Amino acid sequence: MLSEDPIPDGWLLEQRRLLGQRIWAARTHANLTQGRLAERAGIDRKTVYRAELATHTPSYEQVLRIAYALGVPLSELVRQ
Repeated sequence: MLSEDPIPDGWLLEQRRLLGQRIWAARTHANLTQGRLAERAGIDRKTVYRAELATHTPSYEQVLRIAYALGVPLSELVRQ
């Protein structure tokens, strides 16, 4: 059942933090620098940096690009 309550900010922050950790883990497993991942994904290095630190919420398209550049399924980055 869907809740009618607004999504708590703490939950959103935690999801953003987990996404950043998963991007970092996949990137380091692939032995890529943030700069090289950004090049492969066609995004700015600052976007990768901010996503990993959870100071920025990347767009859906950016997350798709990151997953593709890392060679991992999108579900690996956004699972719960």
